[in-house]
Amino acid sequence: MDCAVEARNLVKIYPGGVKAVDGVSFCIRPGEIFSLLGPNGAGKTTTVRMLSTLAKPTSGDALIMGHSVVREPDRVRELIGVVPQDLTSDDEMTGWDNVYYQARLHGLSGREAEEATRRALEFMDLLDVAHRKVSTYSGGMRRRLEIAMSLVHEPRILYLDEPTLGLDVQSRRHLWGLIRALKKRGKTILLTTHYMEEAEELSDRVAIIDRGKIIAEGTPEELKARLGGERIHLIVGDPRGAEELASQLSSKGWRARAVDGEVIVTVENAARALPMLAQFLEKAREVKIVKPNLEEVFLELTGRRLREEEPIDSFRYRIMTRRLRR
Repeated sequence: MDCAVEARNLVKIYPGGVKAVDGVSFCIRPGEIFSLLGPNGAGKTTTVRMLSTLAKPTSGDALIMGHSVVREPDRVRELIGVVPQDLTSDDEMTGWDNVYYQARLHGLSGREAEEATRRALEFMDLLDVAHRKVSTYSGGMRRRLEIAMSLVHEPRILYLDEPTLGLDVQSRRHLWGLIRALKKRGKTILLTTHYMEEAEELSDRVAIIDRGKIIAEGTPEELKARLGGERIHLIVGDPRGAEELASQLSSKGWRARAVDGEVIVTVENAARALPMLAQFLEKAREVKIVKPNLEEVFLELTGRRLREEEPIDSFRYRIMTRRLRR
């Protein structure tokens, strides 16, 4: 099978005419990590919801191991595991019970569910804290528990929607290692993220999504190669001053554009170009040389930056779950 997951011109329009996803198509090959990279509101989560049968496409379809999300939703659900952005575990239950009940919901018998629970928790480095209440877990432990819950029925395909959102650097890198280990186990993984470093580190291929559309796709190296050089960032601070400086540079033959109070100059070699830019450097309060990366690709394609999203508010989540129990 060429595509484990194949999105075919997916469109999602919400009431009021809001088009969250606008003709998204891509193919995820078996056993690869495929990332949707884009800012908050780009359509990443809506795409995952359609691929996981939680939202019906307005038009288009997707095939999961050859099965349609529109016509065969029950079969699709047997093949996938989903880790949503929001925490779904019950913080007044133990980690073991959260995973065990997921196993039972997927139809595993008592003994099978116990063994599957043990395997999933062990794989996610949580077996030693399995019988503690989830309310005592750190943010990183909770995210690993969410993945364990999605893995307990051994799905062939795993959707990770912003899996490291709100985590510290150490917890994020720990989770990266576990995601790589899932790939080695043969899992096909769809990862959504707004962290360009995460997409570069983990992905076999990346699709950049913005305003509901795929605007570029390829390996991280292929996408970075599209930039065609290095970037010199002249940080002016004042948007109007940046526009004026970019105009001056452009009139002298430089490839320059103003973005958020900065002037970004594209050059073949930054070290050689800086002396030739000397007369303009005094107009900047800071100068940075940036090597090609996926955030620069996004900036080149959209004229905007990837924005940081708010971390999970665990306190608000706990209040919400307690209210639901009443």
